[in-house]
Amino acid sequence: MQAHMNVADHLTALAAREPGRDAVVLPRMRRDRIDETRLTFAELDATSGRIACGLDRIGIGRGVRTVLMVTPSLDFFALTFALFKVGAVPVLIDPGMGIRNLGQCLAEAKPEAFIGVPRAHVARRVLGWARHSIRVTVTTGSRLFGGKYTLTNVRAIGEEHGPLPVADTGADETAAILFTSGSTGVAKGAVYTHGIFAAQVESLKGIYAIEPNEVDLCTFPLFALFAPALGMTSIIPEMDPTRPARVDPTKIIRAVEHFRVTNLFGSPALIDRVGRYGSDHGVKLPTLRRVISAGAPVAAKVIERFTTMLTPAVQVFTPYGATESLPVANIGSDTILRETRHLTDQGKGICVGRPVAGMDVRIIPITDEPMPEFDEASTLPPGEFGEIAVSGPVVTAEYFGRPQATALAKMRDARGRLWHRMGDVGYFDDQGRLWYCGRKSHRVVTPAGTLFTEQVEPVFNTVPGVFRTALVGVDYKGVTHPVICVELGGAAGPAERPWREIEQDLRNAGQRHEHTQRIDVFLEYLPGSFPVDVRHNSKIFREQVAKWAASEMDWMRLPAEPQPTGAGQ
Repeated sequence: MQAHMNVADHLTALAAREPGRDAVVLPRMRRDRIDETRLTFAELDATSGRIACGLDRIGIGRGVRTVLMVTPSLDFFALTFALFKVGAVPVLIDPGMGIRNLGQCLAEAKPEAFIGVPRAHVARRVLGWARHSIRVTVTTGSRLFGGKYTLTNVRAIGEEHGPLPVADTGADETAAILFTSGSTGVAKGAVYTHGIFAAQVESLKGIYAIEPNEVDLCTFPLFALFAPALGMTSIIPEMDPTRPARVDPTKIIRAVEHFRVTNLFGSPALIDRVGRYGSDHGVKLPTLRRVISAGAPVAAKVIERFTTMLTPAVQVFTPYGATESLPVANIGSDTILRETRHLTDQGKGICVGRPVAGMDVRIIPITDEPMPEFDEASTLPPGEFGEIAVSGPVVTAEYFGRPQATALAKMRDARGRLWHRMGDVGYFDDQGRLWYCGRKSHRVVTPAGTLFTEQVEPVFNTVPGVFRTALVGVDYKGVTHPVICVELGGAAGPAERPWREIEQDLRNAGQRHEHTQRIDVFLEYLPGSFPVDVRHNSKIFREQVAKWAASEMDWMRLPAEPQPTGAGQ
């Protein structure tokens, strides 16, 4: 029999221990003041308990898959913990991933209930999202736009029948379905158990030495859910979480200063935007004890710029992982800026640090085929490139409703241990550090060898006037040609340097390293900015960039077919 384990237990324990401390604060910035609404740990526990009781009474009970489309707010926290308490299974999907992808995700999840803001219900009804499976609907607003029940109704029902005790769920019981960002295809629903959530909480607490009474400003809603479990007060920033690259940096900075924030989590795009403003205006943020950025590789120049706002002992951490397994490895800005950035600029890949406690990480041969059985003898030695595979307590076992995707990503060894194939290419160095070289699906296989994005792009990203680049493969007459697509920007951007000068510098940069010498096609990305994922505004949709590049190549004279050199990895 499984021992009781429910992520909501953390909230109940904190409510008993520190009832009057703030759990969630929602600030709204005004010119001369900051307006605040808040819930203490006792209030959040009581409110979520009443909502849980109401949900149970209307048919959203244990095991019921429930789509939650509520903007970051006090209601978002109360509803999420209410669903955990009742033992329901929240289904969390980025609403900005696009109507078509969102509809497909909902069709796969087969939710039985839908809780959302009014506009989410309008979209649900108009577009017919999961119409054959949804039977209970709740709106956070008026029933005018959809929803059989309002959240006010649910609260009233809960108050009438009393609070509901936390469901006696086990470690292996499904706690939530979290959809991936879909940056390399259609998003998939990773099945989280209560045991995985518990392991993540303990891992994050240990890695970052998070202490009681800390204050968290989390710009990514899903990560914000860890704050109460970690004993932190969560400040909900005033921003559009689907557009972190467009955040108003002054609002982030004012929130950090006003609430004396100690922990800041942000996507690379947000860290870049806030760091640019802060460094330009001499901003200092002395209350921060750590900054965490994840979701995509973070450029060293972005990290360096942000550290100008921090006290000397404080680092920017860039943990490595994925929705299916997080965290896997960790590295701080001290090591990045002092050691590994220079190797990254030379095309060695991006160092993501050493595996965290409890995680077993291996490098296995690259293949696009399923590997149901993992032979540990096939593990590659340090220095050899392969796919990153991980095993540990935070690894999810399956994708909901996607058996083929599960078969491609999961495997077990002779001891029965579960392993997840990250879909990333990397290697270990002789110091035991893990290096990330790019997504397996983004590798470009040419006659001269195989190229990996994070070994190629950093070489060209060092050129003045270049914001970032994207390596793609373009097929022409049966030959795959590597192409570098360039997004301009930065201090020496297009207004200061003509493209012909930047292009020549790109060619010169490529000639300095053996693995980039045969790249001879550079395209200025005309739309102005690469298409990126909604979740982090950082992962480049290289498949879309490749199609654009192919259309541009129709009229260009391609270089001679490259000859094998043995330089490819």
